[in-house]
Amino acid sequence: MNAAPSRLKQARTAARQGEDSPVSLDRFSTELLRWSLVWVWLTSAVVSIWERDGQSTALLHSAGLRDPLTIAALVWVGASLDAVLGLAMCFKPARVTYLAALAATLLMTLVATALLPELWLHPLGPLTKNLPLVVMLVLLARQAP
Repeated sequence: MNAAPSRLKQARTAARQGEDSPVSLDRFSTELLRWSLVWVWLTSAVVSIWERDGQSTALLHSAGLRDPLTIAALVWVGASLDAVLGLAMCFKPARVTYLAALAATLLMTLVATALLPELWLHPLGPLTKNLPLVVMLVLLARQAP
């Protein structure tokens, strides 16, 4: 017998009663999401530093920033935050880690939107890609201890 209609009925009842449906990811899915995010955060840190005098600086220039010290500080602080969050997800995958990454993602998205709203229309989607990252972080935060 198909249990899907029964589960759907339970979910509807829970939604009407204001209850949260439990989030249950299997171990493989949880680890796949986690390691994907570790890769994103650590790669972002490395690329930001690697390209600090190239694309990173050019991006901040296009946002109207000109002071070299401010630009250097923003690149290093951003890369450091990326590295810390990536390493935290790697070695301490806890709810607080995912919530910190979620807050950082939302903050960086808001700042980027304020400074360079045209990034929403970029063909490679540097800001639109944040939506699936937010979803992944929310799922992992709800799942984590």
